[in-house]
Amino acid sequence: MRLLFATCFSLAIMSLPAAADGERRCGWYSSPTPGNLMLTDRDAVWWIQMQGRPDPKGIDNAPAFDERQFVETNVPGSGYGYGCACMTVETNAKQQRITRIIAGDILPLARCRNDRSLPEPAG
Repeated sequence: MRLLFATCFSLAIMSLPAAADGERRCGWYSSPTPGNLMLTDRDAVWWIQMQGRPDPKGIDNAPAFDERQFVETNVPGSGYGYGCACMTVETNAKQQRITRIIAGDILPLARCRNDRSLPEPAG
């Protein structure tokens, strides 16, 4: 009985959806100008949205900015600025683009501010 359970459990784990395979990337999540959205982590600036280009798959899974954890960098009320976030994504490393967003969470600004591996946020 135990062997049957262990075999079924192993098969269930192997058949998890591919979405669980995404990369977890954390850093400065920014909207610097209209139609542009990016995530800057210790490795690169990853473009999520770029004006005039198609949105990545799963764009609705991108986290919404939290006004308490958002630094506005443009005209007050413009909505342009940055926050801190972690996202599970698929990327095209050569183009430094996020091609699919699986999930994402807004984090406290202090998390990114205290991460010495991150560059200063733009703005």
